[in-house]
Amino acid sequence: MQAFTEHTGLAVVIDSTNIDTDQIIPKQFLSKVTRDGFGVHLFHDWRYLDEAGLQPNPEFSLNQPRYQGASVLVAQENFGCGSSREHAPWALADFGLRVIIAPSFADIFYGNSINNGLLPVVLTHAQVQQLIDEVTANEGARIGVDLQTLKVTAPSGAVFDFSLAASARHKLLNGLDAIGLTLSHEASIREYEAGIPAWRA
Repeated sequence: MQAFTEHTGLAVVIDSTNIDTDQIIPKQFLSKVTRDGFGVHLFHDWRYLDEAGLQPNPEFSLNQPRYQGASVLVAQENFGCGSSREHAPWALADFGLRVIIAPSFADIFYGNSINNGLLPVVLTHAQVQQLIDEVTANEGARIGVDLQTLKVTAPSGAVFDFSLAASARHKLLNGLDAIGLTLSHEASIREYEAGIPAWRA
């Protein structure tokens, strides 16, 4: 997966709490077996006025011209709750998002995001509200996130610290999913296997 060191991008706001995975990627779109192609269905029931997805909802932020090309999403607490479907971070990433900022995340979604190269950033309610206010008030507002220094830079220039487990940070900085992390120890694995007695092989 793509390594994440730092990213500055156009920010978009979905000012809602408890955004669940069925809203992020509805169940009728889960039949694909690869990670690609889910972005078009992201937030389907909010983005479109019809079931076929042909009539965009002009009121939904992701459809508004000022937010086209956004790569940083700011939302309220308990983002990614509901079912454990890994398709949710697949859809967010396929749409072009690199960072999700919220006061809290559902645990399974949080882990799935990291395993798919999507950075979930936890800030305080007050900090998230400040970002929401700044992004909403300023068209073209951009947010910077530095995983090396663990800092978020608001459109106004304000800087917020965040934390991330060392293991998760290592995986993202080096672009390692679970398989990649295992393969990074390939030399040690080969050495161990070479020492296994023939009668046990």
